[in-house]
Amino acid sequence: MSKICQITGKRAQNGNNVSHSKRRTKRTFEVNLFTKKFYYVEEDCWISLRVSAAGLRLINKIGLDAALRQAAEKGYCTEVRILDK
Repeated sequence: MSKICQITGKRAQNGNNVSHSKRRTKRTFEVNLFTKKFYYVEEDCWISLRVSAAGLRLINKIGLDAALRQAAEKGYCTEVRILDK
């Protein structure tokens, strides 16, 4: 499983480490990911998602069902089998 948020689509970015003498070496900026289980009320089941901290805030703000539908529309969510009705 790759390091991509299933709600927001955030992934690792590339950048530089810059030393005091301004030498640059490549590095990656990783996403703050959590594997978290959510109770999906509409389907009466538990689902496990890999979400970033921003994804958790989005779920708290608009709700799990709305966040999953938004992520499925944008192609981020792999839990599309739950959304089929």
